[in-house]
Amino acid sequence: MKIKIGILGYGNLGRGIECAVKQNDDMELAAVFTRRNPSDVKILTDGVPVYSADEAAMHKDDIDVLILCGGSATDLPKQTPEYAKYFNVIDSFDTHAKIPEHFAEVDAAAKAGGNVGIISVGWDPGMFSLNRLYANAILSDGKDYTFWGRGVSQGHSDAIRRIDGVKDAKQYTVPVESALEAVRSGENPELSTRQKHTRECYVVAEDGADKSRIELEIKTMPNYFADYDTTVHFISEDELKANHSAIPHGGFVIRCGKTGWNNENNHVIEYSLKLDSNPEFTSSVLIAYARAAYRLNKEGQCGCKTVFDIAPAYLCKQDGEYLRKNLL
Repeated sequence: MKIKIGILGYGNLGRGIECAVKQNDDMELAAVFTRRNPSDVKILTDGVPVYSADEAAMHKDDIDVLILCGGSATDLPKQTPEYAKYFNVIDSFDTHAKIPEHFAEVDAAAKAGGNVGIISVGWDPGMFSLNRLYANAILSDGKDYTFWGRGVSQGHSDAIRRIDGVKDAKQYTVPVESALEAVRSGENPELSTRQKHTRECYVVAEDGADKSRIELEIKTMPNYFADYDTTVHFISEDELKANHSAIPHGGFVIRCGKTGWNNENNHVIEYSLKLDSNPEFTSSVLIAYARAAYRLNKEGQCGCKTVFDIAPAYLCKQDGEYLRKNLL
């Protein structure tokens, strides 16, 4: 019997989930739920219904795991606790500072409904979190470094687009190569925000807009650009579409540590990602954890969990015998 997957929200992440379901033959797409007019949403999978998000709870018996594809700012803090009452749920909540309170709310709702909710699933938080944990457990005397990019920051790109006179924009987060190499060499440097990353902005300005003002607003924007060395390139709309339409991303998690009676030996653990499509890779992680949520719930578990709480074997469709023989 295949695991029946539901998708709530059909944007870049929702489409990525649909593609990932296709690649996993122990799963099938059961339904898509949208806040738009369902008749306006055209999905890739033949024969799968699209419903209004308001109808989701009515289909709780038709879905094994509901994957929530909304944003972390306003969607997921409300949606995940609400839908955890009815479904096993997975989300990609990525506001790190608010994860503890999000966990508590989802935990209460999931336990009330007898469901499993796994939150903050993706690559950071998610896979990067796991690698930070493993590295800290192994090298207890050490220091963590996380670098993001080179990749498109969708939140920063949106912040630029909200500036008066900006027609469209893409922003890339770029690790500073010298800082990355200093960490990899085991120097354990103390690095400021500005020393770790730069930001590159590609901006399409409205006709007649004051480009100097736009550039100044970008470079001085608090919480986004003010703490970074930022470069602004003004380009045409055609150039933006031709050269900056993809959504790549990636990054590095590195821990430098010492062992030995007198800490005489140095070690570096590094995990890296290079992604052509941020949402499609994130979707692939979400699907693996959807399998885990289904299995845990079948075992009688409920409540909220994070990637830290899930044994790796629960992520794979193969059984333990196969994993021990081929991957151990």
